[in-house]
Amino acid sequence: PRGQARGLTWFLPGEDPTLVSKRQIFARIVGGLGGRAAEEVIFGEPEVTTGAAGDLQQVTQVARQMVTTFGMSEIGPWALTDQAAQSGDVVLRMLARNAMSEKLAADIDRTVKAIIDEAYEVAKAHVRRTRPAIDQLVDVLMEKETLTGDEFRAVLSEYVDIGREQRDTAARTDMVTA
Repeated sequence: PRGQARGLTWFLPGEDPTLVSKRQIFARIVGGLGGRAAEEVIFGEPEVTTGAAGDLQQVTQVARQMVTTFGMSEIGPWALTDQAAQSGDVVLRMLARNAMSEKLAADIDRTVKAIIDEAYEVAKAHVRRTRPAIDQLVDVLMEKETLTGDEFRAVLSEYVDIGREQRDTAARTDMVTA
């Protein structure tokens, strides 16, 4: 390994990063949970590590934005936080949180948890389904350390169907590094 990160995922922006669908956001949450899901599926729940801590913080923040900023939940199409809640000032953030009812805060937390729980189950299912491809990629990465996008897709396509849309999108990817 070249750096301190044990694994790294980069997402390249699509054509318009300002217009992101609920499906795209959920897919990013699933992807962000992939490392933790792989640890659990491959090594077992007692052997998961702290390696996914940053990913967990990021997916929690994104799921919370789905609910509180983008109105993408059963709570409704509302912006549930005001600008003070987004402030860098701790006091303003605390005041904004205190202005929200306890029930609404609990509903938000419950909804965020449900989104993440669903995404985690999807991520684990993906890992189980693609385990042979993962094992092959591990072998190649142990030998080479770095794969180009084309090399990655060549290995993956031996195990799963990579549709044209994914190939076209993936063509913008530079490198996959262990």
